[in-house]
Amino acid sequence: MPLRPLGPNESLASAETGAPTRIVLAFDDNRHASVLFGQYGQNLALIERRLGVSAEQRGNHVTVEGSRDAVEQARHVLEGLYEQLKRGRELAPGDVEGAIRLAIAQGSLFEPDPATPRSGFEEIALRKRPVRARTAAQDAYIRALRKNALVFGTGPAGTGKTWLAVAYAVALFERKEVDRIILSRPAVEAGERLGFLPGDLREKVDPYLRPMYDALFDLMDPRIVERALQSNEIEIAPLAFMRGRTLSNAVVILDEAQNTTTMQMKMFLTRLGENSRMIVTGDPSQIDLPPGQVSGLIEATRLLEGVEGIGHAVFGAEDVIRHELVARIVAAYDKADAARRRGGSKDGGSKDRADD
Repeated sequence: MPLRPLGPNESLASAETGAPTRIVLAFDDNRHASVLFGQYGQNLALIERRLGVSAEQRGNHVTVEGSRDAVEQARHVLEGLYEQLKRGRELAPGDVEGAIRLAIAQGSLFEPDPATPRSGFEEIALRKRPVRARTAAQDAYIRALRKNALVFGTGPAGTGKTWLAVAYAVALFERKEVDRIILSRPAVEAGERLGFLPGDLREKVDPYLRPMYDALFDLMDPRIVERALQSNEIEIAPLAFMRGRTLSNAVVILDEAQNTTTMQMKMFLTRLGENSRMIVTGDPSQIDLPPGQVSGLIEATRLLEGVEGIGHAVFGAEDVIRHELVARIVAAYDKADAARRRGGSKDGGSKDRADD
C-alpha cells in the first residue's frame, strides 16, 4: 500500500513522548486520489472532524497528524476507501462516514479490539450493487437478519432500518430463496388528516409506503420492480388486509410498526408461514396512535425478548446516517424526552410516547 517512508522531520512518535504522530500517505492514481479526498477536500475535512486529526493534502499525498490511535484510524479509512476505488467501486455518499465508524469500532492496530476481528462490516450482495453496513448497529442488524426468521429493527429515523430490510429482501428474492416480497405498513397519518384518497388500492396506500418504494427502485432495476409489482411477486399489502392470510415463501416487511396496536401486531406476527422471513421496523419515539393506546411494537419486543429464532437490533442517535445534523436533532429530542420522564409524568410512559 502507498505508505511513503517518513522524511527527516516526520516521525511516528513513541507512546512515551506523548508527541503527535505524523504520517504521509501517497496514492498512486491521481484520479482515484481526487475522488478519495473529495470535492474541495470535503472527505478529508470529515475525517479531521470525526477523528480529531489534521489532514493536509498536497497533490496525491496527504499528511495526517494527531494522536497515535487517531492517525492509525485515519490511515485505515483512507487506505480502505482507496482500495474500494481501485476495485472499480464508486464512493457513494456515506461511505466515508461508514469507514470512519468501522475504524472507530475496531480500534487501532496498536490496540486491536478482540470483539471485532473482522476486516469490515457485513455486506448484502445485490445485482445492482452491494449494500454495506455503515455502523456497528447496522452490522449487527444484517447478522440478525441472516440468523433469524423474525427480526425487529427499532430506533430513530435515518438509521437505515427500512432500507437494509428491503435490501435483504431483494437479495433473497434475487437468489430465488423466496418467491415474493410483501410490504406492509399501518395507514396512520403523522398528526394530519388526509381525508379521502382517490384511486385503486395501490394508489391509496402509495403515500404510506413511499419510503419502501424508494428503496426498491434504488436497489433494483426499475423495470424489474414494475414487472414484479404487476405479477404480484412484489406485493403491497396494507396491514388491515393481512388478516386470515398465511404468508409462505416470502419476505414480509412491516414498516412504521410503532403505529400498530397490540391486536394488529399479534395478527401480523402470526401470518408467518413456511420458508418465510419477517422484518419489523419502527421508531418507538414517534408513535402516532391515539393518546393512551399501547404500541404493538413496544409490547412485542418486550414479550418476545429472548425467544429463539427472533432477533432484535436496536439503533441509537449515533447510528443516524443522514445529514450529521439529523443525529444532533435526534439526540436533542431524546434528551428532552429523558428529562420529561425523570420529572415523573403522572400520565405514564405510553402517554409520553404517544405525544412525541
